[in-house]
Amino acid sequence: MTLGDVLAILLTGLVVGMLGRLAVPGRDPMPFWLTILIGIAGSVAGGMVAIALGFGVGGVFVLSVLAATLIVIAYRRLVQKRPVTGPGSRL
Repeated sequence: MTLGDVLAILLTGLVVGMLGRLAVPGRDPMPFWLTILIGIAGSVAGGMVAIALGFGVGGVFVLSVLAATLIVIAYRRLVQKRPVTGPGSRL
């Protein structure tokens, strides 16, 4: 694995993680590095499902963002103990 591979993984994780966070309403006081980790986890999970279902590159990206969104929702509910919608989500 080269430095370029590592940078590509981090950049993809950042983009997917940011899109996953953008899909969930309200502020999210999450550190920058956690956004990247959530994006990488979403990419791995979504990529595995998309490949198993035989989707192309576009399907892999869409399912990666969907998986990252679900991880952000789980993080908000289980770690931050905040609701996903409603007035409590905007804190």
